[in-house]
Amino acid sequence: MTADPAWIEKSLTAARPRAVAALLRYFRDLDRAEEAFQEASLKALSAWPKNGPPRDPTAWLIFVGRNAGIDAVRKVARHTELPDEDAISDLSDAEADMADRLDDGHYRDDILRLLFVCCHPDLPATQQIALALRIVSGLSVARIARAFLVSDSAMEQRITRAKAKIGRAGVAFETPDADARAARLGAVGAMIYLVFNEGYSARASDLAGGGKDEDARRSAALFAEEAIRLARLLTGLFPSEPEVMGLLSLLLLQHARSRARFDAKGEIVLLEDQDRGLWDRTMIAEGLAMIDKAIRHRAPGPYQIQAAIAALHARAQRPELTDWAGIDQLYATLERIQPSPVVSLSRAVATHKLHGAQAALAAIAPLADRLAGYFYFHGLRGGLLRELGRIDEAREAFDRAIALATTTAEASHIRQHLDGLCAAPQAPKTR
Repeated sequence: MTADPAWIEKSLTAARPRAVAALLRYFRDLDRAEEAFQEASLKALSAWPKNGPPRDPTAWLIFVGRNAGIDAVRKVARHTELPDEDAISDLSDAEADMADRLDDGHYRDDILRLLFVCCHPDLPATQQIALALRIVSGLSVARIARAFLVSDSAMEQRITRAKAKIGRAGVAFETPDADARAARLGAVGAMIYLVFNEGYSARASDLAGGGKDEDARRSAALFAEEAIRLARLLTGLFPSEPEVMGLLSLLLLQHARSRARFDAKGEIVLLEDQDRGLWDRTMIAEGLAMIDKAIRHRAPGPYQIQAAIAALHARAQRPELTDWAGIDQLYATLERIQPSPVVSLSRAVATHKLHGAQAALAAIAPLADRLAGYFYFHGLRGGLLRELGRIDEAREAFDRAIALATTTAEASHIRQHLDGLCAAPQAPKTR
C-alpha cells in the first residue's frame, strides 16, 4: 500500500505541532527541534510513497526526527546511523513504543509548552504571531512575510530575533503544575486571538486594495484560518476548559461573517447591512454548539461572553430581530469581569439601539480621554452626533476618525459619512 501525496501533506501538517513539541522537549532547543522535524518530513516524503504509510505518522516523525537531531548534534563520525529508507516503514515496534510513551497527557504538556514558548512575554505581539505561524503552523517565512507586507529577509530576522530572545530567557521544560498550566493557557489563548485579529484586520486592508498582490491577500486570509486551527488544537487538548471552548466559538462566529464584511469594491459593510445569506451557516452552527457547551460549565470568562454576544448576532435572521437587551447584559457582565474602555464603547452601541443616540453619547462621554487615539470612538461619536443633528461636531469627529484610520477601508467608510454630511442641512448655531 502506497501513501497518497495529498494524505502525506495532510499528515505532516497535522503531526507538526505534536512532533515539534516532543522534539523540543527532547532537545530543549527550538531551532534543533524544528530542523529535526524538517529532516523527518523529508524522510517521510521519500519513504512513505514507496513503503506505505506508518501506523502512527506522528510517532514515526518523532522517532526519525530524534535520530536526525542526534545525528546532527554529533557532527562527527555517526555512532548511530539512521535506518535505511527501505526499512523505515517497518519500525512498527519502535513506533508503538514511542506512541505508548507519548500518551495524550504527555502530548498535551508538550504542545502547551511549545505554544507557550511562542507567546513568551518577552516577545512583542508581532514576533509572537510570526513565531507561532512558523513553528506551530509551519507556514513558510515567505508566506508570513507577504501577509505582514515585509521582505522575506526582514521576516527571517524577526523570527531569528524571537528565537534568540527565547534562548536567552531560559525557558523551563518541566511539566507545568495546575497553576502554571492555567497561566499558560491564558497566554496561549491571547496569542491565538492575536493571530486571528492580525488576519482579520490584515484581510480588511487587503480586500480594500491595501495588499501588494494576490499572494498577500491569500496569506493574510490564512491568519484567521490558522488561528482557528490552533484553537481547535487547544480545544482537543483541553476539552473541558470552558474558556478554550469560548475562544474557538468566538473565532468561528467571527470568521463565519468574513465573506459579507466587504462589498465588491472592498468597502466596509456594517453588521446590520450585511447579506446574511453570505454567512457560513455550517461554521455558525459549530460556533453556537461550542458556546452552548461552554456556558453549561457555569464558569464565565471573557472569551465565552464575547462568543455569546457574537452568537446573539448570528442567531438573528434579520437585523431588527437582534436581541440588543441580551447583548447589553452580556457587555455589562464583561465590564465587570474585564473592565476596559473599549468594552464600554462596544456596550454603547447596544445602548444606542435600546435607548437612542443621546443616551449612547452620554455613555461614551467619560471615555473621551482614554480613547482619544482610537478610531472607533470618533467614528461612533460622529455617527451619534449626526443622528442628533449636531453636524459641525459630527464633521469634526469624522475628520478625527479618518486621521486615526489604520486601513484604507476604514478611512473610506468614514469619508462616506462625511460626504453625506455635505448634503445635510447645517444645525442651528447657538449664540
